[in-house]
Amino acid sequence: MRLNEIKDNAGARKGRMRVGRGIGSGKGKTSGRGQKGQTSRSGVSIAGFEGGQMPLHMRLPKRGFNNIFAKDYAEVNLGAVQKLIDTKALDTKGTIDHAALKAAGIARGGKDGVRLLGKGEFSAKLKFLVAGVSKGARETIEKAGGSVEVIELVSAADKAKAKKNSVKKRKNA
Repeated sequence: MRLNEIKDNAGARKGRMRVGRGIGSGKGKTSGRGQKGQTSRSGVSIAGFEGGQMPLHMRLPKRGFNNIFAKDYAEVNLGAVQKLIDTKALDTKGTIDHAALKAAGIARGGKDGVRLLGKGEFSAKLKFLVAGVSKGARETIEKAGGSVEVIELVSAADKAKAKKNSVKKRKNA
């Protein structure tokens, strides 16, 4: 094989259809849009439109509830932490916090911190500094000789509110 013999597999690259380039192209004149009407013109917005009848997505009942005040925790099981310790992917010296778990690749997301859950086997003597812990996880960690400290994280909205209130107090004083 030489450099000049390298080529893509058949069908790997397909050029886009150039519409409105003459009758012989197969997509000339009306460019595959048919004759007249709303869909033949630009700016069509009829997805879900059912001719004036109430659309299906509006006829069906609404379901569920989305709590805008819910905390977003990165949930981490103790079994997964133990697995990282066994493979030496997690540094066990000092306290284990959100940053350490994130660096190990186990705590994804969680803008409000980490919450420890008790699923799996755990035997390491560690000190955790987390935003939340389940009852079972706390018992398992303390049984292994470790400790858990739960910290209260202040959200960005609460920080802004506190700062605004302190500025008001200074103005009034």
